[in-house]
Amino acid sequence: MKTEQAEDQNMHKVRNRRVHMANERTFLAWIRTSIAIMAFGFVVEKFGLFLRQVSAYLMVSEGLHRGDAEKTAAFSPGYSAVLGVVLVGFGAVMGLLAFIRYKKVERQIDNDTFQPSVILDLLLMISLLAVAVFLVLYLIHSV
Repeated sequence: MKTEQAEDQNMHKVRNRRVHMANERTFLAWIRTSIAIMAFGFVVEKFGLFLRQVSAYLMVSEGLHRGDAEKTAAFSPGYSAVLGVVLVGFGAVMGLLAFIRYKKVERQIDNDTFQPSVILDLLLMISLLAVAVFLVLYLIHSV
């Protein structure tokens, strides 16, 4: 009888360990995604800077005065900088929310009261939809 209880308790611990590891893998996937979004935002911002510099260089090389080229480059819309900063911020917030979700699920696993969270998924989808709309508007505007 006592051995059956010990065996049952050991099986529960092993099952619990597997669930905790799955929770950790999910957390790490969220972290990888947030890092990728932040890296993409950095690339977008730096590429916009590169395009402004190339544009200013081409204007100077075409014989325009340097002051006019700088004014034109300075007044060109810099949406890529805004988009880059938004993406970096979005990635950071997503990493923070992933950590909060990880700790919450960890507690729920220990208490055997797991409830799926819809709020984080909903926030993520709304944020991604907002970034997608912004990108579409940016691309339409740049054509």
